[in-house]
Amino acid sequence: MIQPITDHAAFLGEARQAVETLNRIKKDYSQLEWEEKQLKKQLDAEKKAVDDLISLTVKKRREEVNSSYDKQIAKGQERLKKAKAKREKAKSQGLKERIMEETAGLREENRQINLEMKSLFQREGVPAFCRHGWYYALYMPRTLKEIGMLLFVILICFAAVPWGGYHLIPDQARRSWMLVLIYLLDIVLLGSIYLTVGNHTKIGNLEVIRQGRVFRDKLNSNQKKIRWITKGIRRDRNETIYNLEKFDDEISRMAQELAELAVKKQEALNTFDTVTQTIISDEIINSNKDKMEQLTHSYERTEKRREEAERQVKEKSLELTDKYEIYIGKEFMQPDKLAELARLIRSGQAANLTEAVSLCKAGK
Repeated sequence: MIQPITDHAAFLGEARQAVETLNRIKKDYSQLEWEEKQLKKQLDAEKKAVDDLISLTVKKRREEVNSSYDKQIAKGQERLKKAKAKREKAKSQGLKERIMEETAGLREENRQINLEMKSLFQREGVPAFCRHGWYYALYMPRTLKEIGMLLFVILICFAAVPWGGYHLIPDQARRSWMLVLIYLLDIVLLGSIYLTVGNHTKIGNLEVIRQGRVFRDKLNSNQKKIRWITKGIRRDRNETIYNLEKFDDEISRMAQELAELAVKKQEALNTFDTVTQTIISDEIINSNKDKMEQLTHSYERTEKRREEAERQVKEKSLELTDKYEIYIGKEFMQPDKLAELARLIRSGQAANLTEAVSLCKAGK
């Protein structure tokens, strides 16, 4: 039950004291709220620093494990590469020796043919260049290769040469008839050389040249056989005749070591991810445990004090509202204004609270 106010000045004094108490509690609450925020920032920063350190350390250690195994694997791969290169070299040498062995008869026959051909041409006084393949391609072609060589020479001598000569003439002096003239001169000059060489070498030596043709045909036939044999040997997948077993054993052993090393690497990484990572994390957390606990304790203690201050502010605010504001009004719930109301009552200018409030509002 609300009691009537008998001593207005004392009532206002109590109200002023209650307002000052509330202001003090609010100030304490603001300070505690600020301290709580600062401690929360420090705590979050410390947690983040620990988490970052864990993440960085774990990443670095994992990379070290991975790098260590990768270096060993790279060395193993390099050794395997060298072993394979040695095998290929040995196989290549074996192929060469096999080719030399299986074509020895044909190469010896070609050597004898060349000697006979050389002896025949020297004995009959035929120029040495008449023994060469280009001569027979130009003057007595028979194979597709020789026909191709002849066509090539014709294109060079009777197309490329005159065309190139024509373009050597400066543009301003160049005329169409010059191209025709160059072609005619080229045909006459090179054609004459061709016929002269042919007549000079064939007249009186035709039988020798024809015998040389037989020799060339035999040489070409043997060369074709040598190419077939060589091609067949290179295509042969049977490598047992090259004695490559020791290389194969070494390559197999190295490949097995690499496979085992890859398995060990995966096992080491799995162990790191499931065990070592946790150990590293626990070690870092334990090394920062005291500081974290101290910050956590300070934060929780400040949080409780702030909550208590918040509760007191709420209770005191409700008390002021229920006990004083209903008589005085919210706008006068300030220490200086309450003091002014009390002065008006003590001086006799106001007989009660209502008159004092009215005088204050009137500015008296």
